[in-house]
Amino acid sequence: MAQKPSIPKGTRDFGPVEMARRNYIFSTISDVFHLFGYAQIETPAMENLSTLLGKYGDEGDKLLFKILNSGDAFAGVTPEMLDNSNAVAMKVCEKGLRYDLTVPFARFVVQHQNDIHFPFKRYQIQPVWRADRPQKGRYREFYQCDVDVVGSQSLLYELELVQIVDLVFAKLGINVCIKINNRKLLAGLAEVAGAADKMVDITVAIDKIDKIGLDAVKEELREKGLSEEAIAIIEPVLLLQGDNEAKIEQMSRILASSEVGMKGIAEIRELFSLIASAGIRQKVELDLSLARGLNYYTGAIFEVKALDYEIGSICGGGRYDDLTGIFGLKNVSGVGISFGADRIYDVLLGLDKYPAALGSAPDVLFANMGREAVNYVMPVCAALRERGFSVVVFPDESKLGKQFDYATRSGIPFISINADSEAAAGTVNLKNLAEGKQQTFARDDVDAMVAFLRG
Repeated sequence: MAQKPSIPKGTRDFGPVEMARRNYIFSTISDVFHLFGYAQIETPAMENLSTLLGKYGDEGDKLLFKILNSGDAFAGVTPEMLDNSNAVAMKVCEKGLRYDLTVPFARFVVQHQNDIHFPFKRYQIQPVWRADRPQKGRYREFYQCDVDVVGSQSLLYELELVQIVDLVFAKLGINVCIKINNRKLLAGLAEVAGAADKMVDITVAIDKIDKIGLDAVKEELREKGLSEEAIAIIEPVLLLQGDNEAKIEQMSRILASSEVGMKGIAEIRELFSLIASAGIRQKVELDLSLARGLNYYTGAIFEVKALDYEIGSICGGGRYDDLTGIFGLKNVSGVGISFGADRIYDVLLGLDKYPAALGSAPDVLFANMGREAVNYVMPVCAALRERGFSVVVFPDESKLGKQFDYATRSGIPFISINADSEAAAGTVNLKNLAEGKQQTFARDDVDAMVAFLRG
């Protein structure tokens, strides 16, 4: 007996209903991107491994899907290498699936710098892959919807991203909290704690606080070599209460001795001032435990969570000043965010927020009453399609009950049954299956048919 086929864990199939919902998400997001002047690009599913490695921290590098070289990939592997999995991987794999869209975008900017003008505003909607442990809301293959601008340090672009988030989720009908922090505040905190050299360790640990809790974060900091005195300085910051202005004031006192920390205070204060003037509808919160563990962030960082549905982050991003520098293009600052389309899908489904009329069902089914009857209605089918209606003809001359059943099961709202009598009279009939209402039209009176179909 043949083994039943399956798909890898952490991946999913999407049928017509699911695709209609996904396309609703993609079109809503891309429409908002266009409103703010962003143009679309695409990059390959695979990148050179040298492009990807070292950009996501040690944790991220472990989650890269590596592609085995073609041919005898293991020909050059020596016995000494077998004790070092990374050495083996680098020897037998030269390419990897993209982990996100930000690093490929940085590569794109550097490679095409003579063909674009700055500030360069782009969006990208493509799948990414991560060798993560599959669980609710966490997949190995998922779509990201990224929007970035490079070539400007203006905080107006941070505001623009907040406005985009606000408008996208307003259109989708999801209440969210937009969490904001600044990596300079975290760098200043590490400096004040006497652990500036452990900035990466601190941000990686803090970034896990929602998953593992404060006590586990503190234990990880100890394992990374932070003293109890340093942890005692960091811990209260993660627990700060009050409104955004109160948190900023408390942080300005804590970071008073740190130049980089005070620069972060100035940036976060200006950004929240801009947000206050922009009429943002969604909740915006300064979250000092937000770290975004990716190494390339240098300024403002963002994370968005649904308020009415329990799931992880559904959008995130931040400012990166150095990303293109690692590819040879210095002093190009950028900022961007990424919408997690698959998690947004789950939120909309869980909250029953998809539009009722959403779907890919045709508008009209023309019943098959024989070859001559089909030939008779073909001009009508073509005319209705030209007017924007989805029209199908039943493929076989079957019993009417079967054809009605097909229309009902497929969610087709109208059926047209035309036999010899209609052809002799030069007419076409249309029936609304939900209301039972039926009307007869002259075959060439397409305007009247359109009016009937539109109700």
